[in-house]
Amino acid sequence: MSLVPDLNERLQRIRLLAMDVDGVLTDGGVYVFENGEEFRRFDIKDGLGLKRVMERGIQVVWISAGSCEATLTRAKNLGVQGAFLQVEDKAQFLEQYCKQNAIPLETVAYIGDDLTDLKIMQRVTLPCAPADADECVKEAALLITTKPGGHGAVREICDMLIHSREV
Repeated sequence: MSLVPDLNERLQRIRLLAMDVDGVLTDGGVYVFENGEEFRRFDIKDGLGLKRVMERGIQVVWISAGSCEATLTRAKNLGVQGAFLQVEDKAQFLEQYCKQNAIPLETVAYIGDDLTDLKIMQRVTLPCAPADADECVKEAALLITTKPGGHGAVREICDMLIHSREV
């Protein structure tokens, strides 16, 4: 995992953990049935990490350019406060969300994996990326997980957020 000198301080400030879905919570694969219906694979360990983070008062939101309804079902099952689909400008959306909910961007972490996440990552206090993210995204991230998207990357970040509050 990539570390920065003030990482623990940044982790302690986080009030909102926002993230992309495809390539972060999933492995980025799209499974399509013959009837055209799509589904995604989510990691159970990531889900437990998100539940534990939310139990500690950190809000969680998912922001996706995609439109897979399974994302909404998974979010509801985990108790995620907000799952937003078909978002074209994630940075603008997150800024508006934070403004409406009185959450300073200095208290936001974002996990992204591809070029559509770069703009939003440049605005938050803790930009994060899975190990298999696009190289440009990893260059913009202050925290890079050892695990790939959809295979425990989110759990790594959740565990770090929890640990930062226990020390």
